[in-house]
Amino acid sequence: MASGALVLGVGAISGLGGALCRRFAREGLTAFAAGRTPAKLEALVAEIAKSGGRARAQRCDVTSAADMAAAFEAVEKETGAPPELVVYNAGNMAAGPLAQMSDEFFEAAWRVCAFGAFLCARETARRMAPRGRGTLVFTGATSSLRSRPPFIAFAAAKAAERAVAHGLARELGPKGVHIAHVVVDGVIDGELVNARMPQVKKNLGEDGMLGLDALADAYWMLHRQDRTAWTLELDLRPYKEQF
Repeated sequence: MASGALVLGVGAISGLGGALCRRFAREGLTAFAAGRTPAKLEALVAEIAKSGGRARAQRCDVTSAADMAAAFEAVEKETGAPPELVVYNAGNMAAGPLAQMSDEFFEAAWRVCAFGAFLCARETARRMAPRGRGTLVFTGATSSLRSRPPFIAFAAAKAAERAVAHGLARELGPKGVHIAHVVVDGVIDGELVNARMPQVKKNLGEDGMLGLDALADAYWMLHRQDRTAWTLELDLRPYKEQF
């Protein structure tokens, strides 16, 4: 029976969540793609199956405690054990001027990035820590470290998510569970930019965006690290990105 990898926050096939699922399935894990849009999840599962991998679709609202628990339970039911690898990849890139920002807008950003991260962390502590092994990786952003307009709400939420990751690493690391936080510092070469903002890609030029497969390789590397040399925080950017 194959071990499971749970990726929370999967949208388009050509997004980071999809790339992670493909990479983990290629390594022999059953990839559980969790997101809000069943049609997109099923398309990804079909693509992975066509390539000879194993994948399952799991509808999940990461801000729902019941949905989060159900996602972990789906892995246990299918594989007979908690996930070997979990990625919390949810985010909403909330942007807007502060003076016009509603309470609901700010709170929605916090719920996806911070509260959802907490729910994922809690299930990890309850289900993976007793076994004494496993990996949980959080997808961060430039805004995890620096707050700039018009991303103040997003930055506040991602900074809180980073705090969850760092605290959890200190709690679960000694219990054998590897917690890592990846700062994605730059524009990802995925569907969001290619379909909606092609001018951004043109302006950045060749190798100006983070490659999906390269990102997925880095996440897999974190999972495969020897426990005598674990990474807590890894920042990734194109070689020509200004920082």
